[in-house]
Amino acid sequence: MRDLQEFNEYRKRMNERILSSGNLNLKRFWALDSRAYEAGALDEKTKELLGLATSTVLRCDDCITYHIIRCIQLGVTDDELLEALNIALVVGGSITIPHIRRAVETIDQCRELQAEDPKLESLL
Repeated sequence: MRDLQEFNEYRKRMNERILSSGNLNLKRFWALDSRAYEAGALDEKTKELLGLATSTVLRCDDCITYHIIRCIQLGVTDDELLEALNIALVVGGSITIPHIRRAVETIDQCRELQAEDPKLESLL
C-alpha cells in the first residue's frame, strides 16, 4: 500500500528541488501543467477526471495518484472516479488493470484520510 503522506512529501520536495534549479523551460512546463487544470470551458472536476483517465491510459501511477487526490478534493464521487477509470480501461485495454487496482487502493486511502481531513488539505 502506497502511503499518501510519503507521496505528497516526496512530490513536494522534488518539485521544489527541480523548480529551484533555475531551468526556465522546466518552470514554464510546470506552470503550463498547473494552468491547464484551471476552470475554463470545462470545470476543474471534469479536467481532473480527464487527467485521471489519460494518466491511467499512459500508466503513470504518480499522475494517477495526483489526479485522484485532486478529484476527491474537488468533490468527485467514487462512482464518477470509477467511470473515468472505466473509460481508461476501454481506451487503454487490459494493460491498465494493474494501474486501476492501485487507483482503487488510492481512492480507498483518500476516503480513509477524509475522516480526519475532509478536504484532504494535508495532501498536495
